[in-house]
Amino acid sequence: MEKIEYIGTVYLLDHKYPEPLLNHSLKKLQQLGIKKEDITVTDSPENPKVGNIVVEVFPYHMEIARVRTIRNESFISGSITTVELKTDAAGKYID
Repeated sequence: MEKIEYIGTVYLLDHKYPEPLLNHSLKKLQQLGIKKEDITVTDSPENPKVGNIVVEVFPYHMEIARVRTIRNESFISGSITTVELKTDAAGKYID
């Protein structure tokens, strides 16, 4: 699996998904070379900076993007990659 280069905080956006999904997402980010202590789980990043990584989680994949620009307290990001989140037949997340 390819490593993600990053500087500063990595924002994992939490839209009130179940804890197993967030835990699996954190695990996948660590497999991509992101340190757990650099990840902030939030519903909205506070003061993101150009170059920060923002991760949007969905039930079966994660969209990983880098902040390109900030306008009017909003950020615009460009996609880096999509990571599939696999489950077994029972719905438990697997690697």
